[in-house]
Amino acid sequence: MSFYDRERETLDRAALLKLQEDKLGLLMAELPRNPFYRQKLAAAGVDPISVRRPEQLPTLPLTTKTELLESQRRHPPYGELLTYPLSRYRYLHQTSGTSGSPLLWLDTEEDWGTWLRCWGQVFRGAGVGETDVVFCAFSFGPYVAHWSALAGARAIGALALPGSGMTSLQRLERILEHRVTVVVSTPTYALHLAELADENDLDLATSAVRITIHAGEPGASVPNVKRRIEEAWGARTFDHAGATEVGAWGYDCQADDEAIHLNELEFLFEVIDPDSGEEVGEGVRGELVITTLGRTGMPVVRYRTGDLVVRTDGPCACGRNLSRIEGGILGRADDMLIVRGVNVYPSAIDNLIRSLPAIVEYEVEIRRHKALDDLLVKVETTPGWPFEDVEQALHEAFRSELNIRVGIAKAEAGSLPRYELKARRYRRIAE
Repeated sequence: MSFYDRERETLDRAALLKLQEDKLGLLMAELPRNPFYRQKLAAAGVDPISVRRPEQLPTLPLTTKTELLESQRRHPPYGELLTYPLSRYRYLHQTSGTSGSPLLWLDTEEDWGTWLRCWGQVFRGAGVGETDVVFCAFSFGPYVAHWSALAGARAIGALALPGSGMTSLQRLERILEHRVTVVVSTPTYALHLAELADENDLDLATSAVRITIHAGEPGASVPNVKRRIEEAWGARTFDHAGATEVGAWGYDCQADDEAIHLNELEFLFEVIDPDSGEEVGEGVRGELVITTLGRTGMPVVRYRTGDLVVRTDGPCACGRNLSRIEGGILGRADDMLIVRGVNVYPSAIDNLIRSLPAIVEYEVEIRRHKALDDLLVKVETTPGWPFEDVEQALHEAFRSELNIRVGIAKAEAGSLPRYELKARRYRRIAE
């Protein structure tokens, strides 16, 4: 097993708690300098200086992305979210804005160090080292995950290659030409690259790639998606979770036990009931809430991520004592579909569809009918597979695994979108 900081990652829970308390105290001492939290906590009647232990966090109000966006709308461009004068900041990035206006986020040099430590754990957790060649299959732009992944790979001593300014085929050619050993991308894009490689008679399974690391979607922890990526690339696949406004907060390890570690060295985590806001116990599905400990320049305190997880606190075979979430991110609280009275998350549909090798790509249309969702699944199939056979197999899978009926339609080869960033396969059709 490889570690970024073995001593800290293997701390016992008592020592870890002491580390968290020290960092939390430093964060709380800085919050009065942050206009957003100074006003927010004053309105809630809470003195941040009195909050010294993680178990006191529920005395603080929750923070939502809507609040952060509203602050930037009212006080452009950065809102009242900066703890320090602007001259102290060195890095500016933004969210994708796929669900609305992008959220702008700044980091000081010290905050950027937190990103590098977090990515260090992501890479080392997967077994990436100084002899590896890491290819970041992104177009970059203003997205922090792309730049921090590249910088994080270089920080651990690996040779890191950016994939910007290239077509997908050019990226594949560069991966093969430079004998890349580690590929970083979204799960969807890894599958698209594999599809493209097959079309161009490029054999990824015998390439030098030995590790793929994925984020942006739950796919790398979805069993059938993970299996497809590993088979296509001939490599081990690892999951990673993060967000622009939070950081790289979760990662896979080499123990491969279908759970990802929560980086409790840099963040505090709670799992709450999405409706009541009350904390739920170990093994119970709930919404992940995160407090940043290292990014004091633009912190988030008790931030509702919208991600649904199941937390487990038992030790991992890798030797880390950090808590984990079983099966990675299970879905988002606002993504749940009610199909004929059955609650269904997109990750469950993704796992089902990826179990059928005949399906190359898919898209789902959602129509609302009498307060319930009806689904039409459009599928592209591999040449040589009769669509009628695929249609029957899909109907049977949806009935047996999810207990729902859906419509299924054939899509012409190459007609459905391919995604480099987060896939947007679900389209809601107006009634």
